[in-house]
Amino acid sequence: MAWDAQTLDGLADAREIDLIVPAPGRPVVRVPVWVVAVGGELYVRSWKGDAGLWYRRARRHGAGSVAADGREHPVRFVGSSDPALDAAVDKVFLTKYADSETAVAMTRPPAAGTTLRLEPLT
Repeated sequence: MAWDAQTLDGLADAREIDLIVPAPGRPVVRVPVWVVAVGGELYVRSWKGDAGLWYRRARRHGAGSVAADGREHPVRFVGSSDPALDAAVDKVFLTKYADSETAVAMTRPPAAGTTLRLEPLT
């Protein structure tokens, strides 16, 4: 399933979005993250790498939601191991967040190995 253009643009333009990741029998994790769009898809990374609780849950359970501008959107978290895609995501992170020193950290380990595509569920 693909994002509708308005939702894709709204999420891609947001400075940050909230990821909401449930886990059976555990409190829901809600965390702000940066988001970028590449090729009509949305991508996020964990700046803590594998140590990020939301990232571990997203990988394990595969679904959650994202929230921005008062709207919540159910998503599936899909991992990537494509070096060309990772390079494209790096470029967009560096461009979109050029005003932040953290942008470079998002393109290097441990964050660089945690690229997840946000796939809409509805």
